[in-house]
Amino acid sequence: MSTTTAPAPAAGPAPRGLPDPAANVVRLPRKRRGPFLPIFFWVFLVITLLPIITMVVYSFNNTPTSRITFNWHGFTLYWYENLTQVQGLGDAFLLSVVIALLSAIISIALGVPLAMALERYRFFGKGAISTTVFADIAAPSIVVGAASLSFFLSTSIPLGFWTVLLVHVTFCLAYVVVVVRARLSGTGTVLEQAAADLGASPFTAFVKVTLPLLVPGMIAAGALALAMSIDDYVITSFVAGPAVTFPLFVYGAAKVGLPPQVLCFGTIIFAVGLLVMLLNSWLTRRGQKSGR
Repeated sequence: MSTTTAPAPAAGPAPRGLPDPAANVVRLPRKRRGPFLPIFFWVFLVITLLPIITMVVYSFNNTPTSRITFNWHGFTLYWYENLTQVQGLGDAFLLSVVIALLSAIISIALGVPLAMALERYRFFGKGAISTTVFADIAAPSIVVGAASLSFFLSTSIPLGFWTVLLVHVTFCLAYVVVVVRARLSGTGTVLEQAAADLGASPFTAFVKVTLPLLVPGMIAAGALALAMSIDDYVITSFVAGPAVTFPLFVYGAAKVGLPPQVLCFGTIIFAVGLLVMLLNSWLTRRGQKSGR
């Protein structure tokens, strides 16, 4: 004996005499937004972008005095074609780039395992290490510089390239740990556990699963470390000794007038940082799409 199921009635208007549920929906009037928030946004945007736009525009200014001036004399590429014309500027910029790259690489190599340990495991001294990381970020630069100088002098370590690199790794490491740890907190361990259930070893699970998830965070942490290192002046001025980085050169040259090549190098740094940011955004969106 077969049974026949009647089809469900199609949705339609409510029968006559019964209230329509849609008619009981209360539509609240849209609240008018005050002018304070848009004004604050545009003021903040102008204050942030105006120095950068000025730097980029005046790096193409055909100034006749070989010194930065805000009187426009026409467009030129001469300063970009003669970046190393100013004695010592090219060497200072190269030194800053080398220290920044090494600081970022070493900080990532040390910071990723430390961030994973702090986020995924429990061990003795975890709270003390976390406090030290945040204290390194919160400490004023002048305190870090003075303490580092005292340490190097008390241990008879000569000031120069290696002391600058060591100090830069010290404060960049804290930022890398915070950024990578934040990335780890949003991923969880479900995928690693699934890989282990399928027979993957811990190393294979890290290489095939965890590491690809960490790539956007590692790029962001590396970009932040590069920016923190290449533009640091206060801490570097304590421990540089005879070494002259780009910020130290700019500060010294400002006493007699900055050459336009300083704006060119600044524009190059900004352009590279912008490209890294766009690359990180592209990788993040790609990872989100592949994870769906």
